[in-house]
Order: sequence, then structure tokens, then C-alpha cells
Amino acid sequence: MKLIKNIRAGKVNFLNFLVLSILLSCNSIANSQENTKSLLGNFIEVKVLDKVSSKNRVLKIKIGEEKRFKNILIKALKCINSKFDDNPEITAYLQVKDLTNKDNNEVFVFNGWTFSSSPSIRPFDHPVYDIWLTKCYY
Repeated sequence: MKLIKNIRAGKVNFLNFLVLSILLSCNSIANSQENTKSLLGNFIEVKVLDKVSSKNRVLKIKIGEEKRFKNILIKALKCINSKFDDNPEITAYLQVKDLTNKDNNEVFVFNGWTFSSSPSIRPFDHPVYDIWLTKCYY
């Protein structure tokens, strides 16, 4: 009889532990989502180099909107600032269309994440233009 009571008590303790751990993990997920939201920006700033004329131009683009620069169309979908102040990392999801390319098979010349500190991780490869991410702000 004593063994059955111990087993029941063990099950109750295990269920209490399980419920408590689920509640704590839900709380930490909610906190991390709030922290991530505070790191998201509303605007990005990119520097565009025209390789033909060797001129730079800084473009400010609102998240979700497209900005045209000569023959390319740049759209920023998301940008995130890092949590660390000493070595900030800025990350943005960009889509770039070449308006001179009429080939329907290739919609974007670039579609992906780009990093301010390491643009060579996902390079924007275009014969005429280079794009560098410089800022993500509110």
C-alpha cells in the first residue's frame, strides 16, 4: 500500500514539475519575442555604388516599400539590430530586381539576408551595382 502512495506522489510531483517548466518556457519565449520586436527597425539605409560612374548614393528605404535606383528596384522586408552595443550587427532581408532583365525565369537578382559586417556571406552580385547595408533604425 505504501508503494502505491509513493508512486502516486511521484506522478503528482512529476506533473507539477512538467506544468511549471512549461509555464516558465512560455514566459521566456514571450520575453524573447518582446526583445526581438524591440530590435526590429522600420527603415534601412543602404549605400549603392554605380560601378560605371564610380558614384555612391545613400538610400533610405521603409520596411515593406520598394525604392528604385536607376535600373534596380530594392525592397526591404525586415531589418534587425543586434543586442550588443560594442560590435553592432545589422541584418536585413532584401529583394532586388533588375528592371533591364526581361527574362521571366529570374525574378530577383538578390533575395535574402544581408549583413552589415560581412556582406560577403551573401553577396549581391551585379555587373553594374553594389549594395551595402549600413543602418537599421526606427
